[in-house]
Amino acid sequence: MQERTTARTNGAEHEDTARATGEGRGAGPLIVTEDVVLLDDLLRLCAAAGVEPEVHHRVPERRSGWTDPPLVLVGEDVAAHCRGAARRPGVVLVGRGDDDPEVWRLAVALGADSVLRLPEAESLVVGRIADAAEGAGRTALTVGVVGGRGGAGASTLACALALAAARTGRRTLLVDGDPLGGGLDVLLGAEREKGRRWGDFTASKGRLAGGALEESLPAAHGVRVLSWGREPSAAVPPDAVRSVLAAARRRGGTVVVDLPRTLDAAGTEALAQLDLGLVVVPGELRAVTAAHRVAATLSLVVPDLRAVVRGPYATGLDERWVADALRLPLAGELPYDPGIVPDLDAGTPPGADPRGPLGRFCTAFWERALPSGDAA
Repeated sequence: MQERTTARTNGAEHEDTARATGEGRGAGPLIVTEDVVLLDDLLRLCAAAGVEPEVHHRVPERRSGWTDPPLVLVGEDVAAHCRGAARRPGVVLVGRGDDDPEVWRLAVALGADSVLRLPEAESLVVGRIADAAEGAGRTALTVGVVGGRGGAGASTLACALALAAARTGRRTLLVDGDPLGGGLDVLLGAEREKGRRWGDFTASKGRLAGGALEESLPAAHGVRVLSWGREPSAAVPPDAVRSVLAAARRRGGTVVVDLPRTLDAAGTEALAQLDLGLVVVPGELRAVTAAHRVAATLSLVVPDLRAVVRGPYATGLDERWVADALRLPLAGELPYDPGIVPDLDAGTPPGADPRGPLGRFCTAFWERALPSGDAA
């Protein structure tokens, strides 16, 4: 039997952090190396990613020991001995010091998909380890909602879309991107739920663990929500917005972002994460004029921007006219729902009833927008 070490005692400090945030360790990579210095570095990077690796000095005798781990990190010191191992995705050749053309030939022979050198590529290695541990696959479909003018109903639609997505069984995160709004946690009925708010992420930068983020947020009606606290807090920098939304997207499912009409650097970072943007426009001329300016700004960043139009309409206007005036595809006509105000007064979030007009609209939207067979 080849000598083997299982890294059970490394990264104890990170284990304490993981327990504190509610994040358990994911499946760790296989490390193959005899280089003690390189091994120490890789164990440290695994601890930073929150996983426990298994360590071998050669390719494991059992085929499954090589093929089953989500990622294989092969030290350049043993790469020549690993030739002939079963071809599989997720093999990374790792070395230290100056680049050597021979290493690239070994990588090709091994079937490695990349060659990374420490210490320059430490952040890339941590990212690969964490992605593999989280089972990173299809990223979340991320939809942003913005009002064409004030009071257009963007927050109402964002909340209803999140509830409809959660009813399908998909992992769903609702993000309040408007610091001057009333708070999406209030709209969702989660204002008293314990969990982190935007103010807790102001110092965040780099990579956040998606699982830890998800578990740290308040939840209601099957939706995790990231909103603003009741007390004034420092502005959230663009780096923090990028880190938080990237972590949320890696978890898969759906992410719905309620966007402010006036964008700063942080709001622009949020736009860059969107797959689809919806501009909510009331059917009257002043709203169309205001929405035109909003759409012109967003279309510079958002590749797929569509109009959601709601009545009542001014004379001569309908949903097609409004969408054509904005030169946007029509995502749909938002129906009038007389039950929204009474429901809110009773503490029921908008769109909670799947049989109501707003609930039916959102269900139909996701049926069109989500890929068939999309997993939670």
